[in-house]
Amino acid sequence: MTGRALAQTVALVTGASSGIGEATALALASEGADVALVARRADRLTDLARRIGELGVRTLEIEADLGAEGAAAGAVQRTVDQLGRLDILINHAGVMLLGPIENAPLEEWKRMLAVNVEGLIRCAHTALPHLLDAADSSPRGVADMVNISSVAGRVARSGSGVYNLTKHGVGAFSESLRQEVTERHVRVSLVEPGAVATELASHNRQEIREQMGRRFEGVERMQAQDIADAIVFIVTRPRRMAVNEILIRPTEQRD
Repeated sequence: MTGRALAQTVALVTGASSGIGEATALALASEGADVALVARRADRLTDLARRIGELGVRTLEIEADLGAEGAAAGAVQRTVDQLGRLDILINHAGVMLLGPIENAPLEEWKRMLAVNVEGLIRCAHTALPHLLDAADSSPRGVADMVNISSVAGRVARSGSGVYNLTKHGVGAFSESLRQEVTERHVRVSLVEPGAVATELASHNRQEIREQMGRRFEGVERMQAQDIADAIVFIVTRPRRMAVNEILIRPTEQRD
């Protein structure tokens, strides 16, 4: 199929097996991008790859835990080796494990730091030379890195201290990198969703899930597709335009 905005590009989406990552991978493929899918759950990747293949583009399944040493670099290199290039990186993989700092399970903190921070910056580090090459040599003349943060990257709340730390860090890293490479036409964008109806909260302890349910009681949460639509908007802008940051909340969410 021709005439699609991202035809002849390759995108890599981390955390692609569900939620925002899954919706984004499908949306990018709908615009003509070949898509590499990275996640821990291989069975879900296989189903997603089948649906993407029906859109007439290539896909690559990469089973990986981005919190593990070497996984991020391996995923990027496999993408370039097997799909030939890299034009778009969507750093979506992340975990949200909330609760008081006092007496917190340290393993939860380690997991968030490993995935939300180390996994993201390792993907960015390995992908950057390929994105710079795409910006320099591709017909589009531009490449994109979209880092998924959160409202928690702007507003610190009691009970989410280390999650706040990771997402504030993603914002700082993204802005610094943007300043380094924007004149070379690699656009670094930050997307900060509020409450979205995904699996993200389900990994918390029972008492935390109950607290979150009370906090958002009566709030119509966004759908993953809402965030995917924003990401597609970012990466399909003309070369002259960069969307640096988007904060997206449900209409009824106050903070």
